[in-house]
Amino acid sequence: MPNRIAGLLAALTLFLPSLVRADPFWFGADLSFANEMEDCGATFRDGNTAKDVFEIFHAHGANLVRVRLWNDPDWTHYSNLADVEKTIRRAHAAGMQVLLDFHYSDDWADGDKQIRPKAWAGLDDAALAKALYAFTFDTLTRLNHDGLTPELVQVGNETNPPLLGGKKGEVIDWTRNAALFNAAIKAVRDAGAGAKVQPRVMIHIAQPENVEPWFKAATAAGVTDFDLIGISYYPKWSKETMRGLGLTINRLRYRYPAAQVMVVETAYPWTLDNADTSPHVLGQDSLIPDYPATPTGQKKYLVDLTQTVMSSGGVGVVYWAPDWVSTRCKTRWGQGSSWDNATYFDFDHRLLPGIDFMAAPYVAQVPVSFVIHARSAHTGPFYLWGDFLGAKDFVVRVDPDGKGGWRYGTTLAPGLVVRFQLYGGLPLGAPLLTGDAAPGGAASATVGTTETVVERTVP
Repeated sequence: MPNRIAGLLAALTLFLPSLVRADPFWFGADLSFANEMEDCGATFRDGNTAKDVFEIFHAHGANLVRVRLWNDPDWTHYSNLADVEKTIRRAHAAGMQVLLDFHYSDDWADGDKQIRPKAWAGLDDAALAKALYAFTFDTLTRLNHDGLTPELVQVGNETNPPLLGGKKGEVIDWTRNAALFNAAIKAVRDAGAGAKVQPRVMIHIAQPENVEPWFKAATAAGVTDFDLIGISYYPKWSKETMRGLGLTINRLRYRYPAAQVMVVETAYPWTLDNADTSPHVLGQDSLIPDYPATPTGQKKYLVDLTQTVMSSGGVGVVYWAPDWVSTRCKTRWGQGSSWDNATYFDFDHRLLPGIDFMAAPYVAQVPVSFVIHARSAHTGPFYLWGDFLGAKDFVVRVDPDGKGGWRYGTTLAPGLVVRFQLYGGLPLGAPLLTGDAAPGGAASATVGTTETVVERTVP
C-alpha cells in the first residue's frame, strides 16, 4: 500500500472497539396515516380480502412500525398522543415493535425547517431545554403507564437545521443545539430507567451527504449518547447515488461504533398516474435509471436499496407512508393523497408487490476476525487499517484476545477482497504488513460466505 496512507493515518487516529453484533435487520413502515385513512373510508386489501393494515405488514415481513408525534397539532385530529397510542397498541398487537418519532413541533418538521411548538414560543434556550425534557419524559412515562413504551425513540425528525426553530442553510449554534439534544436524550434515558422497556435513542438526518458533517459537529459539541443513526434517502432530494449511500453507512458504523445505522425513510413511485386532485410529491423527477415507475420497478428499487444497506453494515430500512392512499378526505393540498402513487397499495387499495421486498433472498454480512500472532513478546495492542473502513484517516485497535494473540472483529460482505496494513504501536510509524511481500504473509484477504478468520503472524 502507498506510504502516503501512513502519513494520512498519522494525522488522525481513532481507536474503535470490535463491531460484531447479532441484532435483527429492521424491515419497517411508517404507518402514521393508517388510523386517518381508515376513518376516511379506506379498506386495505391483501388480494381480494380486506384485512387489518398492521396485520398485512406483519404477515409480509415487517417487524417495525414508525409513528410520528406532534406536540399540539390543533389543525388535525391525528399524530397527537391519543392517535399515537392507538397506533402503538395496534402495532404491538400485530407483533411488531415501534419507533416513536418526536417531531418537536405542532406541524411538519423536516430537513428544510424545524418549527417550534406554539406553547414554547417565548421561551429562552434554558427554558426551552427544560420544556423539551419535560415533554419527552412525560410522553414516555404516560406510554409506559399504559404498557405502550416504544422500543426505539427519535429525538427530532430530519434535524439538519437547528432544533426548534431552525431553517435549511442556517448556521448551527452548537452550544444551543447540543444542550437541546442532550436534554431530549436524557429524558428518554430517565423515562426508560423505570420502565420494562428501555427505548434506544435515534438521531435522524435527511439525505446521506448531510449525515457525516452533522455528526462530526454534534459529537464534537458533546452529543454522544445515541444508539442509532437514522438517514432519510430519497433520490429526488439526495446528491448521492445508492452506492454513495452505502459508502456513507459503512463509514458511519466505523466512526461511531456504539451506534447502528439505518435508512429510516425512503419511498419510490409505482406509477405516475394520479387517483385524485392532490399533486404528487414524487413524480418524474424522483425516478432513477433502471427503476421505472411501475409496481415491479418500485420493488426492484427497494430490493436493491435494502441489499446495499445490508452489505454496508446497516441494520434496517423503513418505508415512509405506504398507507397514505387516496380517499374522500381533503388535505391542505387538495382532495385525496399527495402520495397515492408511492404507497404499497393501488388506487383500489389492493396490495402491490413492492411490500414483498422484505422477503427477498438477501445476502447478509458475515463475522470477520483479524487475528494477529506475534513471534516476539509484544505487550501493547496492534493498530489495523483496512480499506473496509471506507476512509484513510483512522485505524482500529486490535486488542489481546486472552489466547496469546490479538483480535479485531467486524462484519463484512461475503466475497469482499480487503487490503490492510498493521502497525505495532503509536506513533504509527512503518507498517508491519505493507503488501504481498510483507513479513508474515500478504496484506489482503477474501471474505468467505460464513464466519471468516484472517490470521497473520508478525515478527
